[in-house]
Amino acid sequence: MSAVIEKKGGFRAWLNKRLPVDQFMEDQLTGYYAPKNFNIWYFFGSLALLVFVMQIVTGIFITMHFKPGWATAFDSLQYFVREVPYGWLIHPMHAVGASFFFVVVYLHMARALMYGSYKAPRELLWVIGMLIYLALMAEAFMGYVLPNGNMSYWGAQVIINLFGVIPGIGEGLTEWIRGDYGIGDATLTRFFSLHVIAVPFLLALLIALHLVALRQVGSNNPDGIEIKENLGSNGKPVDGIPFHPYYSLKDIVGVGLFLTLFAIVVFFVPTFGGLFLEAPNFEPANPTSTPDHIAPVWYFTPYYAILRAVPDQKLGALLMGLSVAAFLFLPWLDKAKNKSYRYRGILSKLLLGTFFVTFCVLMWLGLKPADGIYVLLARIFTVLYFAFFILLPFVSKADGNGPVPNRVTYNAH
Repeated sequence: MSAVIEKKGGFRAWLNKRLPVDQFMEDQLTGYYAPKNFNIWYFFGSLALLVFVMQIVTGIFITMHFKPGWATAFDSLQYFVREVPYGWLIHPMHAVGASFFFVVVYLHMARALMYGSYKAPRELLWVIGMLIYLALMAEAFMGYVLPNGNMSYWGAQVIINLFGVIPGIGEGLTEWIRGDYGIGDATLTRFFSLHVIAVPFLLALLIALHLVALRQVGSNNPDGIEIKENLGSNGKPVDGIPFHPYYSLKDIVGVGLFLTLFAIVVFFVPTFGGLFLEAPNFEPANPTSTPDHIAPVWYFTPYYAILRAVPDQKLGALLMGLSVAAFLFLPWLDKAKNKSYRYRGILSKLLLGTFFVTFCVLMWLGLKPADGIYVLLARIFTVLYFAFFILLPFVSKADGNGPVPNRVTYNAH
């Protein structure tokens, strides 16, 4: 057999005839030209993929020992952390990894907003990315509930009961999600199956589609210029460079920096002041003991602040849903000719800057008690949040048409 393989060109030729490895490398890495003016903001897409893989791997080891159920979930996780070799490391990696996942995803989304990566021809790329975000929120919520800690239990009560405000089907839908009249074995079992099997498969599919769509339309860049429109004599973009080895090596640097920061948090401050791991979740669920202040994990708090800003629960739930869904319509709300905010007027930059500040303030307000000045501030910043989407068509059309350079701006370094 080996002689036959050697005669026809060796193992590599044999493999490529059956599995086009070299062709894949040419199409997706060495032959894929990316803009040469990428900056640090472009690390976060690859970092999101890295964290996804880390969550899958650490989740597999936790699943080997975790027992979903009202009487078993909390104790089985404690056993894993305290008795299973390296459980003390794997569980914090998974728990802290969820927060890091949202950190890199939020920064990835911020870059897309700044450089107009949602505008044509990347509308579908953006929509798929937002579907990933929604699936990630579902995955994180169910994973948060599974340990059956006290904050997990009461947080699940709040979030699941929100579905009850849907006219007509709300009560039945809430009962169906729980699998019972209250949170118990059925809830944890079905959340476990969705968290471990269904949603990760959906996320993997959406990520694959996201990457395929990215390769089809090409990467955007800080100038918002389509490099495919300016080709050299070799048919390649004059403002592009092969993704491999140039950006693949740069991504390795980003990975190294990220893993260093990640290790510091996991080993020294895994709770991160109660933001990543809350104190009540180190206690088993207790339906008779409510935590002093019920709040979701930090990455859900902007939407939680919007929910609590409105006295009417139905209206609050509606606004919370709209606050997430509004991102899906950005490609059509933005009427600017220019993609990148670099070449838009002061009003556009002020509007986007205000939105970033608003999102961060709502994140902070969602961690605070729903009383006094915090409620007033939540209402003010909820108005500012939706004002971004309402004003964007008018502001972008008015001052989003400034002059753009013919070539990407690039400084060798």
